[in-house]
Amino acid sequence: MKRNLKRNLVIVAVLVFVGAAVYLNWSYNSRWGAADAAMVAAEDAAMQAAQEQYTAASAEKDDASVAVTAYFDEARLTRQTSRDEALELLEQACAGQDTSQEVIDESMRQINAMASWNLQESLLENQLLAKNFTDCVVFVSGDGVTVAVPAPVEGLTDTQVAQITEAVVANTDYTAQSLHIIEVTE
Repeated sequence: MKRNLKRNLVIVAVLVFVGAAVYLNWSYNSRWGAADAAMVAAEDAAMQAAQEQYTAASAEKDDASVAVTAYFDEARLTRQTSRDEALELLEQACAGQDTSQEVIDESMRQINAMASWNLQESLLENQLLAKNFTDCVVFVSGDGVTVAVPAPVEGLTDTQVAQITEAVVANTDYTAQSLHIIEVTE
């Protein structure tokens, strides 16, 4: 009888600790939200700059496939550079000696959002490549998802647009209305 009582007390104690851990994890993660509007605007501007650079590059080059490949390479580099710069600024904000807990919490929330977006971008890019797109760049932000894919002069087919939409809606919290597709003509 005494042995069963000890065993039951141990089981109850373990359940209480597990429950407390689940609650603390939930409360900690629920504090993180969407990214800062200024950071999102900077990343959108970077994507627009990559689009403009692609337009200029394609005007100079004769080989369209080289220009398309250069666009996607430049867009990826620009996306990574802007995220790295934003991450560095957030880390600097956290490192200050006079930094308030609110600033640290907000910085950590934004860092968490960027990490989540990076994972979603990689997942979506891999899925679109698996759906026979020759190349693509995905940019996820608090405002929505932008997908750049190569397209023939006549544009993407309805099936291709549906494939992109399906991948985005299935793997993110965004709706089809939050999706922007950039057709990079070959």
